[in-house]
Amino acid sequence: MDSLQNLIPETMLPDMMFYVFAGLTLGFGILVVANPFSRNPVTSAMFLVLAVISMAGLFVLLHAFFLAAVQVIVYAGAVMVLFLFVIMLLDIKDEQKRKIKKGFLLAGLLSVGTIAGLFIKGLHATRLDAHPSPTTEGDTALLGKLLFGQYVLPFEVVSVLLLVAMVGVILLSKKDLK
Repeated sequence: MDSLQNLIPETMLPDMMFYVFAGLTLGFGILVVANPFSRNPVTSAMFLVLAVISMAGLFVLLHAFFLAAVQVIVYAGAVMVLFLFVIMLLDIKDEQKRKIKKGFLLAGLLSVGTIAGLFIKGLHATRLDAHPSPTTEGDTALLGKLLFGQYVLPFEVVSVLLLVAMVGVILLSKKDLK
């Protein structure tokens, strides 16, 4: 046991765990979109569950235990059950290759570019010392005040993105009626 403690100093463990959870999150996120194992959307949804759970591990490393629990319960639990219900309700057969319409591709690329531009603009405008640090770890009252006060617009944007994701799941998994 002493030799193991000598190999991994106690101060390096959180850094190592960050890289493990970050790598798992990125890996599972890539497997959601580019799944080489199966064309079945249920498999991609399961990889999304694993990505959400590994993201909860990142929250635990930040000592945000409430956010980690909410991440697992709400997103890995409720939202993914809803996605899987929609996917299974539509009874998807083997996915056929669809032709990509150039107008939709252009609109998608324009949307991604706009979101990336807004993200970069917001990142440049953010100061690192702009937010007060919580007095105690896991202070949910402060989190609620910040979330529904100062950050109400981003909170609503995330809810609209979840709605768009649900519509995307429905559109990607519906049968061609032609």
